[in-house]
Amino acid sequence: MGMTVVEKILARASGLPSVKAGDVVEPKVDLAMSHENAALVMNQFIEIYQGTGIQPKIWDPSKISIIFDHRVPAESPKTASNQKKIREFVAANDIAKFHDIRGDVGGICHQVLPENGYVRPGSVIVGTDSHTTSHGALGAFAFGIGATEMASVWALGSVLNVEVPATIKVNVSGKFKKFVGPKDLILHLIGKLTAEGANFRVIEFHGPTIRDMSTSGRLVICNMSVEAGATSGIVPADKETLRYLTREAGVKGKIVCVSPDKDALYERTIDIDVSRMDPQIACPHTVDNVKSIKAVKGIKIHQVVIGSCTNGRLDDLELAAKILRGKKVAKGTRMLIFPASARIYNQALAKGYIGEFMKAGAVVMNSGCGPCLGIHEGALGDGEVALSTTNRNFKGRMGNPNSEVYLCSPAVAAASAIKGVITDPTKGVK
Repeated sequence: MGMTVVEKILARASGLPSVKAGDVVEPKVDLAMSHENAALVMNQFIEIYQGTGIQPKIWDPSKISIIFDHRVPAESPKTASNQKKIREFVAANDIAKFHDIRGDVGGICHQVLPENGYVRPGSVIVGTDSHTTSHGALGAFAFGIGATEMASVWALGSVLNVEVPATIKVNVSGKFKKFVGPKDLILHLIGKLTAEGANFRVIEFHGPTIRDMSTSGRLVICNMSVEAGATSGIVPADKETLRYLTREAGVKGKIVCVSPDKDALYERTIDIDVSRMDPQIACPHTVDNVKSIKAVKGIKIHQVVIGSCTNGRLDDLELAAKILRGKKVAKGTRMLIFPASARIYNQALAKGYIGEFMKAGAVVMNSGCGPCLGIHEGALGDGEVALSTTNRNFKGRMGNPNSEVYLCSPAVAAASAIKGVITDPTKGVK
């Protein structure tokens, strides 16, 4: 029996000729990522060596990336002090893939990694963040781990006791309608699978719609695979992957694409035709509470958010800017824009999108994760309703358990900001 993409990746990383779902392996890690929670990882890492007389030493500094993104700039003395400790640790351990709070190379970790060419097809990537699944968009096996596990990775360079996950194959066909796209696809899939339908499994995406999808769109669907419980989402590397890595990320040298065997064993196969799909909305308070926009249009909203590691890329901002051009955000509605990285922010600035947002009445914020989880900027008030392009809408997710969050695409968010209510962009915005 052949192997899936993830089985092939884990076999290589574990030094084995083959593996199958259910096997337990200890794969070598190609990249280990943390953000501000590196402060906790540092403490766990140092504890490993306490009482041994051995000086703590990272196995390979070139394979570690630390990116400040959750609380940037620091919102409190505690955060600032933790960031200071991390900077000192980075300098002492020669960690070159460090992205501080900067307007040229900073941003959200799940955007910074791919755009800097840190992610390669066939690699094993771990991160102390659940949305590390994003990097499967480039054909990597990428998954989230805890701080203690990451500390052992820093010390050993491998992940201990990884059970090879079974794989769900998703075949996607059809052409999206105007103003319908990857975000609607992944919301539909999560609604179909439920929040636990892919627990401890990998979602492997296939089909003509995926082949024609940009890397930006693939990042969206892999980013949110975890919301169906998946260990990871993955798109087998192809021509688009090579185009992105060489032309946009500036990767030099040989890139090896990993494809599944024709006789690979999948736990189940799901077929989706997007040609008739309407915009999808995840309603409070779970991501799998997905409905067609027809069921929720007209609901009053107080805050609209466009950005995050899910939908803060240049094509997302371009689409929103086109919808908002010459229009105004509705009175009584706030609109926040936060690009996924400093590079994207600068590109959007050069193309005039930032100006369009501000003319419309939106507030453009620095790149960061704060508004997504409500810990830094953009928290909601009691009884308020937000419409957001982010990836989670759990109770209290945007800082207040007495508020509600709906999830949507950038097109829906922009159209709704103009009306002040949830609006279907496919019906036109006057």
